[in-house]
Order: sequence, then structure tokens, then C-alpha cells
Amino acid sequence: MPIRFSDLPAVLGGALLLAPATDAPVATLLLDSRRVGLIDGAVFFALRGPNHDGHHHLAALYAKGVRLFVVSHAPASLAPFAGAGFVQVADALAALQALAARHRAAFTGPVWAITGSNGKTIVKEWLAQVLAPDEDVCRSPKSYNSQVGVPLSVWELAPGRHTLGIFEAGISERGEMARLARIIRPTHG
Repeated sequence: MPIRFSDLPAVLGGALLLAPATDAPVATLLLDSRRVGLIDGAVFFALRGPNHDGHHHLAALYAKGVRLFVVSHAPASLAPFAGAGFVQVADALAALQALAARHRAAFTGPVWAITGSNGKTIVKEWLAQVLAPDEDVCRSPKSYNSQVGVPLSVWELAPGRHTLGIFEAGISERGEMARLARIIRPTHG
């Protein structure tokens, strides 16, 4: 069953600040305001980092047609965002990860996690090629193996279309692997 924008407050542990004009199924997860493609069902997660803050791009994204937003703090005024939907959460990255974990829970097929210090991408690609004749494989694009890349990869897993998932998981600090494992929920690896 697809996750709709109206489901997000409960799924993410957030608060609905503004209901959208249309309660669309969540189709695409956006993180980069410069790379806006498919708009219908696209939800922008306003991530914050040492050199960026997605909250600074809300108005520009709205002007490009994006209407669904997950934020950690509300804009000064919601009036300029007519027809848009806003969910406020404590941490947008944790919310992104929670949404991906919920999506992964709907998939009942086997899921492989490829971890380690070196060689994750080549092993993932090799395994996907070996299995491709018999399976419809969903795999991490490139080396999307981080706290942001894993949720984006897992989101592409389509129950009913894919028969197997293969995802990389890499860490750069303590505790990351446990968070990634909660998202991937591997049955192998």
C-alpha cells in the first residue's frame, strides 16, 4: 500500500503544519534543490549539514512546483505556500531514514546488505549481474551507502516489481551501521 503525504506525521513522528491541496502518494524523495525532476508525489526533506540547510530553498522549490515538504523548523510564514503540505519533525535525516525503513518493511523478498572497508560497490554490481537473469534486482545506484544514500536506495525498492534487493552500507562514524541496518533490514549479508 503506498504511503500518502497524510501518513507522514504518524510514520515520521512529526506534526502536520499545513495540509496539501491534494493528498498524493509519496513517489519521489528530494534532497537537492538543484535536481528537481518529477514533481508529482515528490517530497522535499530539508536536511541540514555543516555547509547547507535545505530550509533555505523552500521558496525556490515551491516556485519549481514542489508542494510537499518535511522540515525540522517551520518557515516564518506558511502563507506563501498555498496548496503545499508541510510536516515538521525533530530531525529531517532521521525522518528520511524512518520513511525508508517503513517502505522496506513492505518488501517480503530477500535483501542483501554489502558491507566492509573496501570493495562494496564492485561486489554489489557483480552480485546484481549474476542474479539478473533470474531476479528483478533493485540495487544501490553508484555507491549510495551513507546515511542519506541508503534511504534513497531502499526507497527505489518496488514490491510487486523487484524480487530481490542488494544495498551497500558504509560507515564513517560510530553507530552508523546500526542505523543503516534498521533501514535495510537484510535477510542476507
